[in-house]
Amino acid sequence: MAPEEQRQDASNDGAPRVLFTRGRVLGTLLFVASALAFLYFVLPKLLGLNQTWDRVRHGNGWWFGLAAVLEVCSFLGYVWLFRGVFVRGESRIGWRESYQITMAGLAATRLFAAAGAGGIALTAWALRRSGMRPRTVGCRLVAFTVILYAVYMITLVVDGVGLYLGVIPGGGSFAITMGPAIFGAIAIVLFLGLSTIPVDLERIAGRWTAGRRRVQRLAFRVAAASATLASGVRTAMDLVRARESSLLGAVAWWGFDIAVLWACFHAFGASPPKGVIVMSYFVGMLANTLPLPGGIGGVDGGMIGAFVAFGVDAELAVIAVLAYRAFAFWLPTLPGAVAYLQLRRTVNRWGAETPTVLRGASDPVSYSTPGQP
Repeated sequence: MAPEEQRQDASNDGAPRVLFTRGRVLGTLLFVASALAFLYFVLPKLLGLNQTWDRVRHGNGWWFGLAAVLEVCSFLGYVWLFRGVFVRGESRIGWRESYQITMAGLAATRLFAAAGAGGIALTAWALRRSGMRPRTVGCRLVAFTVILYAVYMITLVVDGVGLYLGVIPGGGSFAITMGPAIFGAIAIVLFLGLSTIPVDLERIAGRWTAGRRRVQRLAFRVAAASATLASGVRTAMDLVRARESSLLGAVAWWGFDIAVLWACFHAFGASPPKGVIVMSYFVGMLANTLPLPGGIGGVDGGMIGAFVAFGVDAELAVIAVLAYRAFAFWLPTLPGAVAYLQLRRTVNRWGAETPTVLRGASDPVSYSTPGQP
């Protein structure tokens, strides 16, 4: 390991403190409690849905049980994808450690308002402490994210175009069908464009900024970040070309989670067309980019608004989405908090072992581009 990377590791022995200060935890819990109180008690009254909780209490328990099982299957898909991307060759990360890292990361994503950055920071910390080199961690995090959200964007395009043309039942206006489809297509093109960034971008930046030290430092940072993004995108493409079965974990993560929403509609005796459920789900999930813990309020409102735009009964949309969010938010959060405590013990155990960079943690991820981290 290079001296600079050793210094970086030495300064990152503890968990990301920015996530777990007492003030942030208390503030998050207060926000979550307030948001849930608004969503489950005030919102139905504002919408004039006085019978909402009567309907919730009479929801079909068998469908709710199926929803819980489907959510667990979604988590398993996430763990499977994690192992396929991050655990290659010799590694300290077994199935138990994979569970701890992914569940703790999901809990951090749900609880801290950072557009998913909380889970990324926690995952990066754990991977670094397992012996993985910083640049390898960055590359594989990008690859993991690209694979996960490629399914998202491709589905937006296929479902949006299909709904608009009538190939997929459900109808919908141009704005709620082709709008998301266009967004997905632009995102796909942008990420494919990242793969064309030269491998030696840092060397090129150094040559262009020679003799200007301040500019050169900034150029190196931008070039290093851009090169990591490009390397991650190329790694994701290589994994797809290699037909890694674990990439199906990304499909399972989204597919089973959408199925939870579908089951919640059935629990109340009705269900919109499947294409409408899929599009409304992904439109709502765009609110995860807002600085709200777990997207509380934003995701719920986005999904409900999308369903109403498709002509779904407002009361049915409210109770089904709120029931879905109870599974999607709490089911990973509570075990995730326990997994975080377990992960701290695991990382402490790694720290007590002989310091080493494991072969599988430092070998290139990329299958076709030598020299990629």
